[in-house]
Amino acid sequence: MSKEFKINNHEVAYNGFFRLEKYQLQHTLYQGGWSEEITRELFMRGNCVAVLLYDPDRDEVVLIEQFRAGAILNPNRAWLLEIVAGAIEKGETAEEVAYRESVEEAGCEIKELTLINEFYTTPGGASERISLFLGIVDSSGVGGVHGLDSEHEDILVTTAKFDEVYQMINDGRIESGIPIIAIQWLYINRDKLRR
Repeated sequence: MSKEFKINNHEVAYNGFFRLEKYQLQHTLYQGGWSEEITRELFMRGNCVAVLLYDPDRDEVVLIEQFRAGAILNPNRAWLLEIVAGAIEKGETAEEVAYRESVEEAGCEIKELTLINEFYTTPGGASERISLFLGIVDSSGVGGVHGLDSEHEDILVTTAKFDEVYQMINDGRIESGIPIIAIQWLYINRDKLRR
């Protein structure tokens, strides 16, 4: 079976802080032939990087907390516990972004960087593809408020023992999908990293 699609029409529906594009398209069907023309809006987020900063000697995870517009429909939870993340700018590699964002958002210098996985966050309507990394750091002295004023960032940086961070997932205190994936990966691989 051939997997193909064709774009019959494409337009930019909105271009602001983010971009929304509208597509009329068709794709091949598993049982043969082509689908009817369908219309899909695509949230153009670009490719991004996220980094779980971990100190295996101290068994500590670096967490950041910041206001997130996507959570405003639940006003008491609009500040989310997350991990360092940022967009890949033109001419940058994912690894370069990991090192840059770790300094900008958390004040951390990565000693060793490992790719965990690459994945789409919400492929039903967004183009965003994440490169998720583990960054080995020295977490002693990490903390405070970080971020770039030019990007309106106001980021609280803290550290916590791994067991406490894992419990935060179980208690629903970490609600963002990317840190949940990263912390669960660390749960599986932690003993190997600490050896």
